[in-house]
Amino acid sequence: MRNLTEENLTEVVLARLNSEDDRTNEIVSKLIKHLHAFIRDLEPTEKEWAYAIDFLTRTGHTSSDTRQEFILLSDVLGVSMLVDAINHRHGGQTTETTVTGPFHAKARHYEMGANIATGEEASRGEPTVVHGKILDENQRPVAGAVIDVWQSDDIGAYDIQDKNQPEMNLRGIFTTQEDGSFWFRTIKPAPYPVPTDGPVGELLNATGRHPMRPAHIHFWIEADGYEPLITHLFVEGDEYLDSDAVFGVKESLILDFKQNENPGDAKKWQVTGPFYDVQHDFVLAQKKTLS
Repeated sequence: MRNLTEENLTEVVLARLNSEDDRTNEIVSKLIKHLHAFIRDLEPTEKEWAYAIDFLTRTGHTSSDTRQEFILLSDVLGVSMLVDAINHRHGGQTTETTVTGPFHAKARHYEMGANIATGEEASRGEPTVVHGKILDENQRPVAGAVIDVWQSDDIGAYDIQDKNQPEMNLRGIFTTQEDGSFWFRTIKPAPYPVPTDGPVGELLNATGRHPMRPAHIHFWIEADGYEPLITHLFVEGDEYLDSDAVFGVKESLILDFKQNENPGDAKKWQVTGPFYDVQHDFVLAQKKTLS
């Protein structure tokens, strides 16, 4: 067909789809339908269309090995959390999931109880001990679970953002013991802004939104026979819990970072002086078997 019009263009484009994979045809056809519907509803000017193309181009140019601007864009538009919600409809007593975020990176394996704060913040920040167990839905311990943790420092920066921090700082990988237990030392994380020096920052500014995330520690937990769990532990009382820039907060993931002044506990956990004592058990969902 050569006589393409505003009225028939969508159907003509859809008729060209001819993949041998049904899922590919479904994905692309729905993309075309929704995108064309958006354009018809919005009726953008050619200048606005050109700006949108430039925005996406700059988003790609901003991405690198240590920064994923497209994931950040997905995060601030609420898309990441929507995908997460659709893919994790476990219900029951399993730990709730949340976004991965753009700052996950390679980490070193540590012995249980190690301190993942290896830079200046180790002495500058507020000592924190995180401990608990990895359990199944029947409250049985999961031995050999691999726990990947990462967080910001006490002034809101990740190691891959801050050249003054040591490589792989405030991130580490631990393996649970026979009773499913784990523990590690760190510092209390701080709230921080998502990067605003790229297109996503431009979008936030244009829409009158702040870039802040509440303080949290990331967890990525994997074990044989269980669904991977990607989640956070948030700090109770943080001022940004109700306005997280990436919509990642869930009530069940907000913990009271209790200050512990007991000298005996400090000795037990190998820290000095008052410290924040954070206890939490994570419950994994069993991996679905294909019928």
